[in-house]
This record gives sequence, structure tokens and C-alpha cells, in this order.
Amino acid sequence: MSSVSYFPGRGTVRETAYLEGKTEGRAEGEAKGILSVLEVRGIPVTDSVRERITSCTDLDRMDTWLERSRTVERAEDLFGEEGSADKPVA
Repeated sequence: MSSVSYFPGRGTVRETAYLEGKTEGRAEGEAKGILSVLEVRGIPVTDSVRERITSCTDLDRMDTWLERSRTVERAEDLFGEEGSADKPVA
């Protein structure tokens, strides 16, 4: 017979890892979407811009970038008021 112990924090590590993985998966999907829109529109993406997009985990920021990707003239314009493409924002 197996015994299950219940104590404060039970499952926290597993639950946290699951939620972090879920967020990372959504962020990866957002990044692919942003890059895809820019590619379809024929907008070149530098390595630094690609890195900034793919390393971001802020889903709200990525939603903004996805919206902007439909109208920007340069990939660097995605970041708007946030600063230059070389400034790390995640």
C-alpha cells in the first residue's frame, strides 16, 4: 500500500516547472509568429533583432510586437519606444 504525504509546498516544484514550460511554449509560438509575419512581408531581420524576439518571455510585449509586425517598415521598429534593438529587454 502506498502512502501519500500532504505537506505545505507539495507539488510546487512540479507545478512551477509546468507553468514555466507552458509560458515558454507560448513565447516560442509568439516569436515564430512575429518572425513569420516579417518574413512574409519581405522585411529583413538582423541577428540581434531575431535574438531579441526569440529570447523574450514577456507575452504582453510579444503581443504588441506581433501587432506591430503587420505594419512596420523595418524589423527594428517593432520595439518602438523601448529603445534600440541592441538594448536587452525580456
